[in-house]
Amino acid sequence: MQIYFSPEVMTPQFQVLNVVDPNNKAVGNLALLFDEKKLYVYGILEEEEVGADFKDLVTPYIKGLSKANPNLDVLSCLYVGCKKIDLNGTNNNQ
Repeated sequence: MQIYFSPEVMTPQFQVLNVVDPNNKAVGNLALLFDEKKLYVYGILEEEEVGADFKDLVTPYIKGLSKANPNLDVLSCLYVGCKKIDLNGTNNNQ
């Protein structure tokens, strides 16, 4: 099953993105909060079978946002089902 981002709310300070399947059914969400030197990322996906796709969708999105400020510290907390996932081999930092 393919998954996509569907923006819910986007401001300069934060973004809330729904994660949807091809039928536009919400299967999770991603919230991003921007600070001067930090980017906080919280996401949860209900469907465990697309966990790798979720990680593959989130990782380049965050890397793209980080390019605007190379000194940005990215703190992430992502879950697939009830399991925490890592973006780059650490639990709290990309």
